Amino acid sequence: MSTATARSVSLHGALGHLIDVQADVSPGQVGLTLVGRPDASLNESRDRCRMAVINGGFEWPSTKRITILLSPADLLKRGTHFDLAIAVSVLAADGTVPKAALDGVVLIGELTLDGNLRGVHGVLPMVLAAAARGVRRVFVPEPQAHEAAMVPDMEVLGVRSLGQVVAELRGDEVPWAPPVASASGSRLLAWRGDERREEGDFADLLGLEDTRFAVEVAAAGGHHLMLEGPKGAGKTSIAERIPTILPDLTGSESLELTAIHSLAGVLEPGAGMVVRPPFSAPHHDASKASLIGGGSGAVRPGELSRTHLGVLFLDEFPLFHSDVIDALRQPLESGDVTVARREESVTLPARAMVVLACNPCPCGEYAPRSGAMSCGCTERKRRDYRARITGPIADRIDVVRYVEPLAPHDQRDVFSRAEPSEVVRRRVSLARRRQADRYAGCSWRLNAHTPGPQLRDRWRLDADAQRMVDEQVYAGQLTGRGAVRVNRLAWTVLDLLPDERARPGLDEVEVALRLRRGEPLLSSTLRRAG
Repeated sequence: MSTATARSVSLHGALGHLIDVQADVSPGQVGLTLVGRPDASLNESRDRCRMAVINGGFEWPSTKRITILLSPADLLKRGTHFDLAIAVSVLAADGTVPKAALDGVVLIGELTLDGNLRGVHGVLPMVLAAAARGVRRVFVPEPQAHEAAMVPDMEVLGVRSLGQVVAELRGDEVPWAPPVASASGSRLLAWRGDERREEGDFADLLGLEDTRFAVEVAAAGGHHLMLEGPKGAGKTSIAERIPTILPDLTGSESLELTAIHSLAGVLEPGAGMVVRPPFSAPHHDASKASLIGGGSGAVRPGELSRTHLGVLFLDEFPLFHSDVIDALRQPLESGDVTVARREESVTLPARAMVVLACNPCPCGEYAPRSGAMSCGCTERKRRDYRARITGPIADRIDVVRYVEPLAPHDQRDVFSRAEPSEVVRRRVSLARRRQADRYAGCSWRLNAHTPGPQLRDRWRLDADAQRMVDEQVYAGQLTGRGAVRVNRLAWTVLDLLPDERARPGLDEVEVALRLRRGEPLLSSTLRRAG
């Protein structure tokens, strides 16, 4: 009896498990048995691995009984990336590969019938999981070596074929092999790409000082935002420019987001780490699985997770399916998404800044503040349209702004202040640095993520400001959740001010209440912020 163990990684959402691939090659009834809860794609690896070994120039133990165990056996395994570990474990059990060479090594890659490798999704989170368990050497398909090398202190070997892996493990000269095909095709259409979005600038937004300040506060603290107004008022233009005032991601944030993109299969081959906050604007007909996460087979991150640490823009929000709207309750509150199934429960990060946009009525013409209105919707239609934004969802939105169409004379106002994104981004970056210093050692980064009990115990408002919030709660003007969000907003308003004070006071709380309720801001507030 001869056994050998190779290692690979199984992904369950963003959680990785180190898997022992144990192969036993011994006399008995000829056949290959794969045990340890493999899925359908993994069961097919038996034929792929056998033909890859034979066509790769090695001997397959076809006269013996082969048993392969994926351990721990109670964990469901999915994916074609186990191919390389299965093939190498069989060769090691049969004596072709030295068993000692497999110590401290993780093998990731799908095999073709001719013994070459193909790329797979999720290499970065797999390597991160392996590194967390002390592994320091990993074999991956050549195009994804750059992705795996993002993990610090990891020796990454990018290989093209099973023959190259065996040669490396045996210490032989590595043979030539054809280049590995990419795991996904290159992007052919790029008009909605990052390049186009970065061309927008906050200076393009004429007027709208009230809304610009509200957006700056939301961006500085990571608060959720709702923009309401008639069609053509500029809601989409505002939302698309929010990423331009956000600072670059930190090193740990960049690695975290890149791992999510790798898991979702949207990381371009050879691309570096994601350094800019992402932006996504899915159509209102998007399904629940595409937005929240899920799908058949392995759970894939949805748009909420793919825009983690960035901006998710949901335009025409009342037109989204009701199940999608209801499913947003958890991520808007907790910052993560849990997809539960009969056999597994997967939790994915979803700390996106969610921006909702809606018209005041189905036709989008209702604009009572502008004085010129051609809306033909009945009051009942307008009420039913707005009722789709349910109370629990509205209560989880921090900042509400009504965006009015810009009057013609305002569009030509030479005295109108139009700050570029670079200037606003400096203020947002400073506010975020203040938050990073304040929450050093905590599990959250921004004011919008601070737990309510922590605010009450460690970062309280001053006495008069707290009394004002409590009076709003007692009067029924604020819910308990709303009071916490006003507290968070007050801290962000304070962080944006040039002067540093110990805690928010009456002025900051008054601004936070106006932002929360969608009330117009005072001109003194806008002058003070500038």
